[in-house]
Amino acid sequence: MATSTALTRAREHIGELCRTAEDELTFRMAILDELRRVIGFDAHVWLMTDPSTCVGSAPLADVPVLQELPEAIRLKYLTGINRWTQLIVDGRVAASLGSRRDESRMWREVLSRYEIGDVASSVYADKYGCWGFLDLWRAEAAGPFGEADIKFLASVAEPVTKALRSCVAAKFLAPAVAHPRGQGPVVLVLDDHHGVVSQTAASQEWLDTLLPAQPGRSVVPASAYNVAGQLAALEEGIDDHPATTRVHLAEGLWLTVRAARLGASNIAVTLEEASPTERLDLYARACGLSARESELLGNLASGGDTREVAAQMSVSENTVQDHLKSIFDKTGARNRTTLLGRALGVR
Repeated sequence: MATSTALTRAREHIGELCRTAEDELTFRMAILDELRRVIGFDAHVWLMTDPSTCVGSAPLADVPVLQELPEAIRLKYLTGINRWTQLIVDGRVAASLGSRRDESRMWREVLSRYEIGDVASSVYADKYGCWGFLDLWRAEAAGPFGEADIKFLASVAEPVTKALRSCVAAKFLAPAVAHPRGQGPVVLVLDDHHGVVSQTAASQEWLDTLLPAQPGRSVVPASAYNVAGQLAALEEGIDDHPATTRVHLAEGLWLTVRAARLGASNIAVTLEEASPTERLDLYARACGLSARESELLGNLASGGDTREVAAQMSVSENTVQDHLKSIFDKTGARNRTTLLGRALGVR
C-alpha cells in the first residue's frame, strides 16, 4: 500500500479528475491509472450500469478470461457476495473477498483457475441510481487487498459517482442525427451459457450498422450478455432488478436491451431504440432532477404549455416557471426546445 502522502495526492488528483470529467471512457481510464499507483492490481472490470436496473451497459475491462467472457459475465451476475447491488443494500461502497472467496461462485468456477487471489469491489451509486461498479483483481502471488486499500476505494466513491452521472448527462448534449429506422429490433437467442443460438435476419445488418466489428472482438454487444446474466440472477433469486439496460451508442442514439426466457433453455435478447419515456427517465436521473422537476419534464414532453402543465401538476404558473428555471440550471439548456431536443433525441 502507498504511503499516506501518496494516498493524499492520489485522492486530490482523483478529485480534480472528477471535477473535469466529460467523457466517461477517458475518465474511467484516468481513474484506473491513479488507482494503479496506490493500489496494486493485476486486472480490472469497470462497468457503467443502467441507474434504474443496475444492469451493466458499457464495460471497460482488462482481464485474462476473454476466451470465456460470456460465461464469466453470467457467473458474475450469479455471485451474491459483494455483488454491487448487495453492497448498496448493505450500505457499503467497497469490500474485498478476502477470506470469504470460497463463497464466491465467480471465484470458485473461473477466477481460481487463473490464479486470482482476491477481488476488491466498489459501487458507484447515489439517490438518482447506480451508475457503475468496479472490480479490481489481484493475483494470488500478490496477496489479498488490505483494509487500507478498501478504505481508499470507499473514500473516493462519492466524487467518482457524481462524475460518472455527469458523464452520462453529457451524452445527451450531442445533437441527434438520422440513423436507420424501421428494421425492427435486433433479436439474439442465447443458450443458458450465453452462446449464440440464432438471430433474426436483420440482426447482423443492424449490428454492423450500430456496432462495427473490431478484430478479435465479439459481434455480440456486452450489454446482451449482461441482461442475460441479470435474467439468470432474477430466476435464481440472487437479485430482483429487471433484465434490461439502456446503452448509449453515438450521435444521440440510446438503445434499450432486454432479456426474456425463451423455452426451457434459451434466452431471447432484444435491442431496440429507447422509447421517449425511457430517455426522459435516464436524462432526468443523469441531470439530478427532483421528482417534481422530472414530472414537469414529462408534461412538457407531452406537449403541454405552462398553463396546461400547471393544471396537471396542481400548482401555479409561477411555480412551473420556478421549476423550469431549476431544470435549466441543472441541464445547461437555455430554452424548452433545447431541453426537449436533448431529452428526446430530436432536432
